[in-house]
Amino acid sequence: MAKSAVLREVMITLRMAPEMEIEACEKASAVAESMSMSPDKIDEVKMAVIEACLNATEHSKAPRREIEMVFTVIGEREPEKLQITVRDSGVGFEVGKRGKSEQDATGKPLLSRRGWGLQIIEGLMDEVQIESGSWGTTVVMSKTR
Repeated sequence: MAKSAVLREVMITLRMAPEMEIEACEKASAVAESMSMSPDKIDEVKMAVIEACLNATEHSKAPRREIEMVFTVIGEREPEKLQITVRDSGVGFEVGKRGKSEQDATGKPLLSRRGWGLQIIEGLMDEVQIESGSWGTTVVMSKTR
């Protein structure tokens, strides 16, 4: 059995600006379509990319106001997996403390309409890795074809 390898890689840098997540979504869709991913999986990839871009824009406080993205097609001979890396150069966060909900005086979790981005990404993608620190945040997410 042959070892999986990088079959194709596309790198882009996007300015954090209104609707830049749409451009990222279009690129993700084009790469996923090129590897014959199903329409349902393409939709999941697009939603995950939108969430990752919005998170970086809203929370990173990146001085350069840019997001670097790498779309990597992995497989033996044919495309098997799409890996997407989203990187910002912001302030980072403590990954272990993410998703901890605030509580009211009785200890009951407060419901919030914010803070669901990473959980949504994890629900949509097959694999998600997050690294964050003072250098910024990198989200690597993968979807099998």
